[in-house]
Amino acid sequence: MAKEAKKKSESPKKDFPRPALVTHSDALPLDGALLRTMYENMVKARALEERLIAMYKSGHGYFWIGGPGEEAFNTALGMLIKKGQGPAFDYLHFHYRQSATLLAMGEEPLGALRQMKNTATDPYSHGRNFAGHFSKREWNLAPVSSPIEVQYAMAPGTAMAQRRFGGDGITIVTGGDAGTAEGDFASCLIWSTRPGNELPVLICVTNNKWGISTPYATQQGVEKISDRGVAFQMRTKTIDGNDPISAYLELKEAIEYVRTERKPYLVEANVSRLFGHSSASGANFATGEPDCNRLFEERLLKHGVLKKGEPEALKAKWTDTIADLARQVRDEPQPEGSDIFKHIFAE
Repeated sequence: MAKEAKKKSESPKKDFPRPALVTHSDALPLDGALLRTMYENMVKARALEERLIAMYKSGHGYFWIGGPGEEAFNTALGMLIKKGQGPAFDYLHFHYRQSATLLAMGEEPLGALRQMKNTATDPYSHGRNFAGHFSKREWNLAPVSSPIEVQYAMAPGTAMAQRRFGGDGITIVTGGDAGTAEGDFASCLIWSTRPGNELPVLICVTNNKWGISTPYATQQGVEKISDRGVAFQMRTKTIDGNDPISAYLELKEAIEYVRTERKPYLVEANVSRLFGHSSASGANFATGEPDCNRLFEERLLKHGVLKKGEPEALKAKWTDTIADLARQVRDEPQPEGSDIFKHIFAE
């Protein structure tokens, strides 16, 4: 009976979103060291985003858009990626709210600060792009694009190459809920699920219930974005993106499926948007949204994974460290016009 119940729960039509923090009971099903690493990355990512916002507000940056409120899901994703260069590793088509994913993969926060300041030392675009527009050829990270959701149309291309290559490398694409109204998302679903030509692609949608200032409920007839995959006979699931433990376990299962079955999987993660859409809307803290960092901190303290005073110490550590890095970046040179064709993704 237990196996039968589990099988039924995996059906796209029966799989419903789970409430925050009760997804896998009150127990902690992951190793304490892993949980501490996860928590520290979330703290680091939040400190980085808050510094980027401060840089924008003080005139040391030009535009901010980032991922406060998505640290739980993005950290879990970053910890599960097979990073490297070439089709044997995971190809990554991200959007501009992925700072926690990059940090979880081992990236240093200095690059994000340099991109915010548009310095010549910016490792991602040489001072030519917005904050959060990462790219890293050594990790198969395609350049993040400002036009929303075009990455969904690109993802089947690298997945096709991986299907022909073999191995267990997969393509991972992420985007927001509002962008799923674009044709690029539909194209991704179509090209990933053609019978006999299914592609090894993990399709992720982080749903913060807003498209800039437009509520999600007024824009799409489906209750869950994951329902969009049902018509394509693909495996889908809606998960609690504010719970890093749940997100880690659900993503681990989804990624293992895509690696072994070489078929697509659509994951919708319900997340929060803590500082608005971008600096265009003021980048002020939204008090009514669940804060994944605070919820996870309370849970780890309750179970003794964190000791009293440790969260404050970690926050102070990363706030001070990133502030020091921002002061370093403040005096670094701006790019010269003659360098416009240097530091591009493909020479």
